[in-house]
Amino acid sequence: MNSIKPIFLFPLVILGLIAGISGGGIRLGYTEFQIPEAAANHGIWMVGGFLGTLISLERAMVMKQRIWLLVPLICGMSVPLMMAGWTFPGKWTLLIASMGLLAIMYLQTLKHPALHQFIMSLGAVFWMAGNFVLIQTGLVAAATTWWIGFILFTIIGERLELSKFLPTPKWAKNALHGLLALFLIGIWTPFHQHGNWLMGASAIFISFWLLHFDMAKIASKKANQYKFIGIGLRVGYVWLTLNGIILLFFQNHIFYYDLYLHTFFLGFTFSMIWAHAPIILPMVLNIKESPYHLVIWPFWGFFQLTLLGRILSSIFEFPEMRKAFGVLNAWSILLIFVTMATIVISKNLRGKYIMRKASILSGNKEVQG
Repeated sequence: MNSIKPIFLFPLVILGLIAGISGGGIRLGYTEFQIPEAAANHGIWMVGGFLGTLISLERAMVMKQRIWLLVPLICGMSVPLMMAGWTFPGKWTLLIASMGLLAIMYLQTLKHPALHQFIMSLGAVFWMAGNFVLIQTGLVAAATTWWIGFILFTIIGERLELSKFLPTPKWAKNALHGLLALFLIGIWTPFHQHGNWLMGASAIFISFWLLHFDMAKIASKKANQYKFIGIGLRVGYVWLTLNGIILLFFQNHIFYYDLYLHTFFLGFTFSMIWAHAPIILPMVLNIKESPYHLVIWPFWGFFQLTLLGRILSSIFEFPEMRKAFGVLNAWSILLIFVTMATIVISKNLRGKYIMRKASILSGNKEVQG
């Protein structure tokens, strides 16, 4: 396993993303870019193939033993398996990968028995539960609430870890614990038997908590990369607020399920991905260069505006605009990743050029001396 570098696994993350986006486009009626089995497996690939592989890779990098890189490898292989028509084995690889992530989190929690580790471990449990439900029922909708719990608890655990040195009042910490418990009850309760209300109410107050107590409030007032991270996080928390409002008040809307899923998975989750990218990607890919540059701001803004357009088009039931904004939003995701890759490559080339120039100048001085 020592010969396997984390960067070699990242193409599986990108494959999950591209395949999942292709499925979303087909569901919107955009058929110019099709991948086999994409429409049927859109949600599975976005959550498991993309997010599951990315999160597993991130957590495996914390472990000393490289054997744990098998977890994101197994997870990422679910997408090509399902693309080849082996849907059931693909689902089982996701279940095995989620069990592997739970094992990683268990060992990390034993080593660092902190509350944020326990919360992230619960997230891994939720992912495993969702994958089990998917295999048992064959219904993506039945697994979705568990997958949302997986993402939410993982992100909150990470935010608490990064904010652990802030002087958060004890009552505020207890309030967050209570809200997370309420969200868990909402996941456990049947969705159309008040589970959506419990999830919605707790999501709104969790977002308020994060807006007030998370260190993003401080970072957003700084400059450059820190400002990008802080504003990105806080915009994501606003999306979580909207997700809660959708859950509470839009249950009779024709696009209720679509609104509920995409305010969370696109609005909240992708805002978290963009905001964490300057910190997480260098660690995951084992590189020095941050994927941040001022040039990223317009693309980030385009993502947020097209997503807002899609959500508003859905709310006001404008199907053609919904499709147009949805397709533009999908392309904006790929555009941001391409831009980040370009930033990293250009920084790397610039660094090599500077080092080479410095070496030449140093050699000339020695000759002159």
